[in-house]
Order: sequence, then C-alpha cells, then structure tokens
Amino acid sequence: MDYKDYYKTLGVKKNAGADDIKKAYRKLARKYHPDVNQGDKAAEERFKEINEAYEVLSDEDKRGKYDRFGAEWQQYSRAGGRPEDFNWGQWGGQPGGGQYRSVSPEEFEQMFGRSGGGSGFSDFFETLFGAMGGRGGARQGFGGSYQSADFGDLFSGAQTTATPQLLDQEHPIQITLEEAFSGTTRTIQWENGKRLEARIPRGVRTGSRVRLSGQAGSGNGRAGDLYLRVEVLPHELYERDGDDLRLTLPVDLFTILLGGKVSVPALDKSVNLTVPEGTRNGKVFRLRNLGMPKLRQPDERGDLYVTVSVELPRNLSEEEKRIVRQWQEQRSPE
Repeated sequence: MDYKDYYKTLGVKKNAGADDIKKAYRKLARKYHPDVNQGDKAAEERFKEINEAYEVLSDEDKRGKYDRFGAEWQQYSRAGGRPEDFNWGQWGGQPGGGQYRSVSPEEFEQMFGRSGGGSGFSDFFETLFGAMGGRGGARQGFGGSYQSADFGDLFSGAQTTATPQLLDQEHPIQITLEEAFSGTTRTIQWENGKRLEARIPRGVRTGSRVRLSGQAGSGNGRAGDLYLRVEVLPHELYERDGDDLRLTLPVDLFTILLGGKVSVPALDKSVNLTVPEGTRNGKVFRLRNLGMPKLRQPDERGDLYVTVSVELPRNLSEEEKRIVRQWQEQRSPE
C-alpha cells in the first residue's frame, strides 16, 4: 500500500487554505469529470483520486490526522514495514467521537454507483480512516430498507445538523448546474439488494444536504441518517450567485455602436436582448426570472445578469483600414 500525497494530487502546497483547496479541486473535477471524459478510464481513475484527496483535505479533522500520520507512515513504508504491523493505536479510539464514521470503499461503491463524487477509495484511505474511531476497522453495512422517499423526507436544507445520539454519515455528490436547475436523482443500493432513488430537488446549491432518514449505520440501538452533501460543478458559461446567474456575452462592435438585438442563451431557452445605441463596454443587463429556481419556492426563479463585452473585428482588409482611418480623422478634434 503506497503513501498517497493528497496535496500533490490537488496541486496545492501543504499550507494551502480551504479556499485554495476548493478552487484547485473544482478546476480538476471539471477537467476529469466522467461526463466530460466518457469512456476514458484514465480520467475516471484520476477523478477518483481527486475526490479522495478532497474528501480528506476539505475536512479539518481528517486533514489534521492525515498531516500527523502521513510523515510517519511514509517513513515506515519506505523502511519496508507492512501496513498490518503499523501501530494504529495512536490514531484511533479518541474519546468523544463516534457521531460520524467513514464509509468503507465497498459501502461507497454500493451506495454511489452513479455518483458524480466517484466510487471507491484507495487502500491507503481505508487504512487511515476506516480503522479509526476505536472500531478496529470493523465495517457496518446498511441493513435497513426503504421503499420510497419524498421531498420532505429527503431534503433537510443547508443548515441541518446531525442528531448527537445518532451515528450519522455524510458523503459528497457532484451534480452539474443543469441538474441543479432541473433536479435529478442518485440511485443508492444496499448490501441486501434494496435500492432507493434519492431525489435531488431543483435549486440546490453547493453546501445543500439531502437527508436519507434512518439509512446510516445505527448507533446506541438507533439508525442514523445519511446525508448527501451537494457540490454543484462550475459551468463554462454561467457563474452562480445565490439564485441568480451571471453571464458575459460577446457583442460585436457594430451592434454596440449602432444598437440592435443579440441572442442570450439562458439555461432553458434563448431570448433576445435589445442593445441600445452607444452601449458602453461592460454594461450589465438584468433579465428577470431567467436564473435558478428558488429552493424553497421552485416555481420562482432568480435573475440572469448579462455583461456585454465588445468584440472587435479582426483581420481588417486594407480597404477597411482606410475607412477606419478616415473615420478617425473625422472624429479627431481640430
């Protein structure tokens, strides 16, 4: 089992802040996402590595344990030591823990076969986090079954907190902006063959959590909840701002100068925008009700803000240059 350098995987320094880690992760996740690289096994494996690294470095507790543990394990491994002989006692059994646990790779595979968050963690991840918490590496399955779930049962909102006496679990899932706009599903399958389609509602944001009641491992004789933490992937055209969307739209010089209509691509349709004569470069137009659905009121939408960016003509002919010079002379002060 080789040491995994999660900082190298994300291309960040060891003292990188949370924002830098998230920025690096989003950039790489967008590049290697399976939807962008369909059929590319190498990209799929890279995507899994990126998600595993982010799973650790984005969690303050896991990152702290990884930073403390990594150097010792690396030295131990290079010296020829076997994983099973390493002294794990100093890393597990911490008092006061146990409200959350790490899900084993097998459970993760069974739960998120289609998940955008990847499927399966490395032996290194499992050894470090699966063997912690005083459980000696024992794995708990999802023995319960659920026949159906509705919106109220699934969605808990971004501010929901785990019930202290329950053994809750949380795992990230990734969806596209289009999926966040329309709503989507993720299929979850238990070891006993039971399946559940978790419905991701319209309008979810990064940080929203979808709750599956009673579907985590049990603690103190009671079943905890499974939370799917949503990550909305960056989009090549739109920047999301709450329920609003922002778009930079190239507009040709002649329309900027003389006015005219341009087509604006919204997420669900295209609309015409009237550009007044003499519009300044960088002007922002507000198109109402063309943004994202509102989570609590999905029939209502935010707005789309369009910033016009003048697109200058290229490869001018000699005749065009002559006309521009003539125009310049006419506009020059005497």
